[in-house]
Amino acid sequence: MSLEDRVMDLESRLAFQDDAIEAMNDVLVTQQRVVERLQLQMAALLKRQEDMAGQFESFEEEAPPPHY
Repeated sequence: MSLEDRVMDLESRLAFQDDAIEAMNDVLVTQQRVVERLQLQMAALLKRQEDMAGQFESFEEEAPPPHY
């Protein structure tokens, strides 16, 4: 194999690796956006749960109605 063939082979491999890295980077960016969105949704759900738990606690502290 001549030096020119070896260089062409390396350049070809480099081009494929660049494409693969770019594709993986695109997937990683997309996944990071999904993770960030899920974190925001989880924080909102936790806040909602805390708010609702506070409402239920106030109901539990009240005396039962007289028919009990």
